[in-house]
Amino acid sequence: MSYKILAINPGSTSTKISVADGCELLFVEDVKHSRSELEHFHTIFDQYEYRKQHILQELERRNIALDFDATIGRGGLAKPVESGVYRVTPEMVEDQRTAAHQHPCDLGCKLAYEIAEMIPGCQSFIADPGVVDEMAPEAHITGLPEIPRICIWHALNQKAVGRRYARENNTSYDKLNLIIAHLGGGISIAAHEQGRAIDANNALSGDGPFSPERTGTLPMSDIIHLCYTSGLTEQQMIKKITSQGGLLAHLGTNDFRIIRDRIDAGDEKAKLLISSLIWNVSKAIAAEGAVLCGKIDAIILTGGMCFSTYLVNEIKKRISYLAPVVVYPGQDEMLALTENAVAALEGKQEIKVY
Repeated sequence: MSYKILAINPGSTSTKISVADGCELLFVEDVKHSRSELEHFHTIFDQYEYRKQHILQELERRNIALDFDATIGRGGLAKPVESGVYRVTPEMVEDQRTAAHQHPCDLGCKLAYEIAEMIPGCQSFIADPGVVDEMAPEAHITGLPEIPRICIWHALNQKAVGRRYARENNTSYDKLNLIIAHLGGGISIAAHEQGRAIDANNALSGDGPFSPERTGTLPMSDIIHLCYTSGLTEQQMIKKITSQGGLLAHLGTNDFRIIRDRIDAGDEKAKLLISSLIWNVSKAIAAEGAVLCGKIDAIILTGGMCFSTYLVNEIKKRISYLAPVVVYPGQDEMLALTENAVAALEGKQEIKVY
């Protein structure tokens, strides 16, 4: 039996949607939203109706009937959960609405749920949200009991490429030890031990290497000083760390292609910044080798930055002594969502209770 699947992935300035017949994507569309339009909304959840209408209009424009077997949304950041596929419930939607970490992905479950409610017999799911927590107890401990370490990472894409690597090597993900680095607007690096990510950084709000737009780990005493002297509010400081840092803060752009052009034109500052990013990513990958006690089947590089041959080759120079390095450029999140939905409908993947 073939299932018709609608996948929904809300991002900062777009809502990506796809329609699939089984696991075959019929189309993927990145529905753009201008910053001027989004500025009218006070909260992320205030954008819900606006984004929903854009999705329905795009489906109507393509003459796609609302007769889906399942909808699946990108999971939000409300609370830690196990890896897997979850049925969307009103409780989940409410938890995302009031989540401490507000991100457009929090809308994924509500969009999937409400559209599924329009269709008789349609089920709604999320899969491997960014707050999947499989970390070892040691990984949660910090030097302050009041602040345990959490992970907000690219669980959906990392799990998907881990399974892809296993398939391509005639084995299963739960038999492998992998270090997977997602290199995109945010950077997450995780140690996967036999199907569980036992250590991962908080790629959203200040942990790990700096990225094109996030600060990564910073000297704490200097951050405390900045909080008291900058005149910025708490929310402005959070925005500074999560979306105004990294390469953007140093170079005025988070577009790696533009930065590469500047390097080719002789921009020494840009060259140094990229060299530092490579340095810090490589160092973080090597650190996960210690978590796995050096027993590493492969290191996987994925995410949008991996389309840069220069960046990939420079990272390989620093880490290839640890294990074979495999590269899967980009992030095929729409296919990953679709595959999870189909597996759930076919009974091959447990549908977990939120």
